[in-house]
Amino acid sequence: MRYDKARYINENMVELLLAELVEIPSPYFLEKDIMDFIYGWLTERDLPAQYHHYYEGKVTKYNGINIVGTLKGGSSGPTVLLNGHADTVNQCEGWSRDPLRASIEDNRLYGLGALDMKSGVTAILLALNAFKQLVPRFKGQIQYTIVSDEEGPYGLGTDALILDGTIGKADIAVVTEPSSAFSGRTFPCLCLGARGGWNYTVTLTGKASHAANPELGINAISDAARVLLELEKSKMCHDEKLGRGDISVIGIAGGGAACSVADRASFTVFRHSVREESRDYIEQELHQAVIRAKIQSTAVFSFRDAPHSACVGFDPYIVDEGNPYVDVFKASVQEAIGCKAETGYFSSIGDFNYIGSRLKIPTLVFGPHGANYHMPDEYVELDSVKKTADVLFTFLVKLLAE
Repeated sequence: MRYDKARYINENMVELLLAELVEIPSPYFLEKDIMDFIYGWLTERDLPAQYHHYYEGKVTKYNGINIVGTLKGGSSGPTVLLNGHADTVNQCEGWSRDPLRASIEDNRLYGLGALDMKSGVTAILLALNAFKQLVPRFKGQIQYTIVSDEEGPYGLGTDALILDGTIGKADIAVVTEPSSAFSGRTFPCLCLGARGGWNYTVTLTGKASHAANPELGINAISDAARVLLELEKSKMCHDEKLGRGDISVIGIAGGGAACSVADRASFTVFRHSVREESRDYIEQELHQAVIRAKIQSTAVFSFRDAPHSACVGFDPYIVDEGNPYVDVFKASVQEAIGCKAETGYFSSIGDFNYIGSRLKIPTLVFGPHGANYHMPDEYVELDSVKKTADVLFTFLVKLLAE
């Protein structure tokens, strides 16, 4: 059966809704205003919506808000989870235009969060509304979660939904992150997994001495540099699907008294990982780098402090290419926009890691195309937002419509 969805998914609706979302500031930990807007948008269209409140008291002392809802069909069938985040990174320097004012040039809408990922949220909302209005009889259910704090250090919004069991029974998940941009492929791109990631800090303790007699001390900064150089030489595993991991130093500190050899230094690493690179593997990788560096300082290693053990890091995951949900999604892309989806794998981490690795359900990543995520002049290609909404709608119809 064919559905005339143009009343609910069209270029004007995409521009209007996405511009409204972009112009509501929503850096992580400060998402209340945008969650209120999304709640209102859903309820005005008689789409079920609830505030989902949570509190993380160990590390961040953060009171968070998600928006959740469920469309329930009239008979048994699969539960589809749609997940997107409404928060953004903090504004960076270097923008050539106002990052909190949506501006359109040709097919591009510029603004903070336009690509990552208010465009994906726009696609979810428009597809949901079209489905509700056009498909009165269906099986199974659609669960939708617009979450906070994905861009923060712990993905607390989706983490809270997992911890309290809100999303524990889904059969298939679709996360509308910008899959083609992150995988380096052309739109449309369906990502069937993602690398993992771990954050750890190494603290080195040397011995102070007067800077006029450095031979009497042990310079912790110099030893830290030696360890870093050896660490970057580490031979990382190659994964046939996910590629290789990365080692990136994201922070360094050190020093001592004036005119003294530094007796203390530390550096922090973000380590993207693939499936063979477990937490133990990464610890051993660092241990071997310390041995090769032949330092005199003592070195102590620690993963980041986290609210609980399941969010210390992000495990990698993949979805089997032969999974029947993958077949349905690929067919939906072909039907909705008339071309085949490239298959790729997400290069970084996100809430999809939690869903795919902790809930152990097939978790597909499919979203709009653009550039400059986490950078000045972020933009999304507007036609790809509409196409993403079209694909989501088609997928829901194929899977659930009776």
